[in-house]
Amino acid sequence: MGMISEFKAFIARGNVVDLAVGVVIGAAFGKIVSALVDGIIMPVVGLLLGGQKFGSLAITLREAQMDAAGKEITPALMLNYGSFIQTIIDFLLIAFVIFLFLKAYNRLQAPKDEAPAAVPEDVLLLREIRDSLKK
Repeated sequence: MGMISEFKAFIARGNVVDLAVGVVIGAAFGKIVSALVDGIIMPVVGLLLGGQKFGSLAITLREAQMDAAGKEITPALMLNYGSFIQTIIDFLLIAFVIFLFLKAYNRLQAPKDEAPAAVPEDVLLLREIRDSLKK
């Protein structure tokens, strides 16, 4: 089988299409969660921190160097930890919602109680022998 025909067979499988749809929906969902965190959660956290925008929180490692005219020679070196923490919150929210979705999905996909499998004839025969010996 040639590589092109193998590739066609691979793409034709339902799993690849399902995966592609899942990735597109996941990317769109990530944007929704980012908008939630940026627009609703972080302003509340910033309000709790004294009205400061959370994404702009940073530690100055080195101040900017200025010349005599006040022009910046070298920029300040900043450690921007606010946006990093905001991205972690995005990730945790997305992971939590995916966890809840998969939990509900698995509950719906739980195998139904099927009728017990038929007992093999040799087991039935051994039970009859056991029961007759007890008498």
